[in-house]
Amino acid sequence: MSNPAIKASEETLKKIFTALDEGGSFRVEAGAGAGKTYSLIEALKHLIKLKSLTLQKSFQKIACITYTNIATEEIRSRIDNHPSVFVDTIHGFCWSILQGFQSQMSELIQTLGDDKLNEKIAEAGGLKKQKVKYDLGYRAATEKEISIHHDTVIQLFTVLLSKEKFRNILKNQYPIIFIDEYQDTNEELGKTIISNLIESNTNIQIGLFGDHWQKIYEKGIGQMVSGKVEEIGKNANFRSEKKIVELLNRMRPNLPQMEKDPTSVGEIKVYHTNNWTGTRRDGKGGGHWTGDLPESQAGNYFRKVKDQLIHEGWEFTPEKTKILMLTNSVLAREQGYANLAKVFRYSDDYLKMQDKYIDFFVNIIEPVSEHFSKKKYGEMLKAIGIRTPRLKNHDDKRNWNESLDKLISTRNTGTIGDVIDCLAETKKPRLSAKIEESEQKFSSLKDLTEFEDEADEKLVSRIKKLKSVQYSEVIELAKYINDKTPFSTNHGVKGAQFENVLVVCGRGWNKYNWSQFLTWENDGVPADKKEAFERNRNLFYVSCSRPKKRLAVLFTQELSGPAMATLNKWFLPENIYSI
Repeated sequence: MSNPAIKASEETLKKIFTALDEGGSFRVEAGAGAGKTYSLIEALKHLIKLKSLTLQKSFQKIACITYTNIATEEIRSRIDNHPSVFVDTIHGFCWSILQGFQSQMSELIQTLGDDKLNEKIAEAGGLKKQKVKYDLGYRAATEKEISIHHDTVIQLFTVLLSKEKFRNILKNQYPIIFIDEYQDTNEELGKTIISNLIESNTNIQIGLFGDHWQKIYEKGIGQMVSGKVEEIGKNANFRSEKKIVELLNRMRPNLPQMEKDPTSVGEIKVYHTNNWTGTRRDGKGGGHWTGDLPESQAGNYFRKVKDQLIHEGWEFTPEKTKILMLTNSVLAREQGYANLAKVFRYSDDYLKMQDKYIDFFVNIIEPVSEHFSKKKYGEMLKAIGIRTPRLKNHDDKRNWNESLDKLISTRNTGTIGDVIDCLAETKKPRLSAKIEESEQKFSSLKDLTEFEDEADEKLVSRIKKLKSVQYSEVIELAKYINDKTPFSTNHGVKGAQFENVLVVCGRGWNKYNWSQFLTWENDGVPADKKEAFERNRNLFYVSCSRPKKRLAVLFTQELSGPAMATLNKWFLPENIYSI
């Protein structure tokens, strides 16, 4: 059976090899599922074959810049850690050059607006020709050393790239530079690369690999355009079945893709709620909800669509299906930990377990409870770790069993405060040192009616709120953190793929308005709204391009006539349903 995606990929590689052989800079625009990394690897292998000996004799290397440590390790592995290629994150690459410019960095550091670092330098007695270091990205300063933050590395590189001496050393070390996921390059750095490397005849060959339609983070440059950069489109999609690829092509006719299997089918569906007759949210309490269904109705429609899809054969397991929602607050509502989420000002406190209580519950109490319930006592003791006393006799074992039975019961029916009280009483397992310290402080402050320190008042308020939440919400949060549910935010799935995807398009974030974006697609984008349009378009495109077989999109936001016209053009009328 012929594979149109492979043919398209081979055509792209021919163009990349020609560009490399001719020495010009180029940009590979690889849409969702196109196999961008494969093209980048093959391009590196082509250069290794042709130029590795010459590069080694000149003590030069090809640089390949990535944006994650995972991508770095993958690329290194796939080229067998070839000595002619330096693969590292953007920060590692920048520092490989910067570390040789100690005096220049010292002169610039205090001009970059990093108040925290400047304060530390002042505390250390000011600048005294200290050695500038970059290791873990922590700011620090002594009389001998200054350690700089990740952002400072990018700022310094951006500034020094305008200096001819710096560019010459860069060229002598790295005559060829590849940038993976180019659209996520820091905007100022990206502009400097275009003006000072690509357009200033430095004779450094730049290869950009990415997709500006998949720029979904604020700080990225997006499309990097120059008359001296050849655009090479990759017209392949190795991920999705035919109907999904055809949808993406209607959304993006300038980069049509070929599916890998012409006999595949696929499925696309849109559900809208325009015929709902109740009163929608009007922006009171936050204009970012305007036009959406009331919270309870939005939940009802989500469950109605989910039930319908289950009836049609969808499996809503983490292995088969991903449900994408815009905000963490909506995810919390649908997964059963909304009250817990409301305790925290920042979602990272609970989602990334930056809060000491959440960290302890998710990483200690939940594994201990799960292993105890399954009678996996060895795993349970391993999860408790250094908090484990030796079980010397039968009484010790009985005490542990009774304590953990009580913990399981409290965990299932009680509040977070009840669980903490239970653990404080039984000490099986013992509360973490950080929580014990926090509990002592809370105990000394909780009955006060007036506080000398505002921070103490906030601490008491937050812990009281936390303790009043049912512990069952921690259980649901832990499932989400440990990928035991099918839910994710739209932003959380870039680069990933799933068999089925349900995208829920509602409001909740003032930067995203789906009806407005779809209306602009139909009527034209206002001149001053290009950035907002692309932000919405890119996230919608990324979300719709994740599935292999089935895609369903539910709009809880009311859609305008022009917005519906856009959906009819993209998804086709026969795939659009009113519920």
